[in-house]
Amino acid sequence: MNKQSISHARTFVTELLAAADIQINGNRPWDIAVHNDAFYQRLVHDGALGFGESYVEKWWDTEQIDVLLARLFNAKLDKRATLSWRTKLTYLLAKYINFQTKHGAKKVANVHYDLGNDLFEMMLDPSMMYSCAYWKEAENLTAAQQAKLKLICDKLQLKPGLRLLDIGCGWGGLAQFAAEHYGVTVVGVTISKEQAALAKTRCANLPIEIRLQDYRDINESFDRIVSVGMFEHVGHLNYNTFMQTADRALKQNGLFLLHTIGSNESTTATNAWINKYIFPNGMLPSIAQIAKSIESRFVMEDWHNFGPYYDKTLLAWHDNFVKGWDKIAHRYGDTFYRMWRFYLLACAGSFRARAIQLWQVVLSKGDLSEVYVAPR
Repeated sequence: MNKQSISHARTFVTELLAAADIQINGNRPWDIAVHNDAFYQRLVHDGALGFGESYVEKWWDTEQIDVLLARLFNAKLDKRATLSWRTKLTYLLAKYINFQTKHGAKKVANVHYDLGNDLFEMMLDPSMMYSCAYWKEAENLTAAQQAKLKLICDKLQLKPGLRLLDIGCGWGGLAQFAAEHYGVTVVGVTISKEQAALAKTRCANLPIEIRLQDYRDINESFDRIVSVGMFEHVGHLNYNTFMQTADRALKQNGLFLLHTIGSNESTTATNAWINKYIFPNGMLPSIAQIAKSIESRFVMEDWHNFGPYYDKTLLAWHDNFVKGWDKIAHRYGDTFYRMWRFYLLACAGSFRARAIQLWQVVLSKGDLSEVYVAPR
C-alpha cells in the first residue's frame, strides 16, 4: 500500500464525508477519529462492510455512532458507497438463490438468537420483546413494550376462546401477554433453541404451546395470526410461501397482524456488515414486495408506520447493554462489545434518518362482520 494510493483514498473519503458535515479528526461528537490510515482504502474498497469491520477493529472511533450514521443516511452517502466484488457477488446470488430454506434459515438462530439468553435478558425489557416498542404515551422501555403488546392484541381483536398463532414467538413475551390479559390459547413457533427453551419456562401453566418449528411446517387453523420481527428473515424468494402458509392457517373470518422492519425500496439483500455479523441471510421487505405477496390472498385492513420509535427502542437497548456489560463481559469479550454497540447505534441512526421503517400491517380475508378500525 503506497503513500500515493493512501493519499488519494484519504482525499476521496474526506470529501465524501464532508457532504454529511463529518470531519476526519474533528472535534464534534459525530466526527471520525482515524487511528489507522489504511481505513481510507478499506472504506473505498469494501464500503459498508469495511466501515463496520474497521470500527470493530479499532481503526477509527467516534463519540456518537448513531448521530454519525444518521448524517450518513441523511446525506444519502450509502447510495454512493462502493461495493467490493465479494459484496456484489453476494447481492447477485441473493437475487436468485434461496438462502432462507428450512436449513438456511437456522443460520440466523445459530449466529444471533442463540448467542445466550443472558445477553438478551440484560438488554431487553422484562417481557423480552426484541422488536420496536410503542412510545406514544410511554416514558420508559418497559411501559413502551407493554403498550406495543396491548396495541397488537387490540388490533387483532383478541378475546377469550380464540386460538392465536405466533410466528417467530421469540422468548414468549407476546404469547404470555395475550394469554394472561385476553384469555386466548397460543401456539408459538421459533427456530431458536435458546428462545424455545426459555419461552417454555416462562409460559408454563398457561394455555400456550411453544414449538421449535419452521413456519413452513404449520398445517393447522387459527382464529388469529401474529408475526413480530420475524418477516425480516423470510427472504424475498419466500414471501409468497410465507403468505401462503398464513392464508392456509387463518380461518375465514380471522385477522393477521404482520409487524416488520421495512425498506423504502425493493432489494434482494441487506447491508453487507449486518449480513455478515448480525443477521445472516436477512433482508428488509418493501411496501411493493409485501403488497405483491398478499395480492389475491388478503385484504389490507390497516398499515401503521411508527419507525421513529425504533430509534428510541434501540437507544434504550444500548443503554441497558452498556450498563450491564460487566456482568457478561467474560463470556463475550471486547470485540463483541464494539460490534454490538455499532450494531445497535448504527440501526438507531438509520431509523432516525428514516432510511428504514417499522410497519404493522393488519390483514383479513375480506369477510369481517364489521368495518375494521385499528386502534392507535
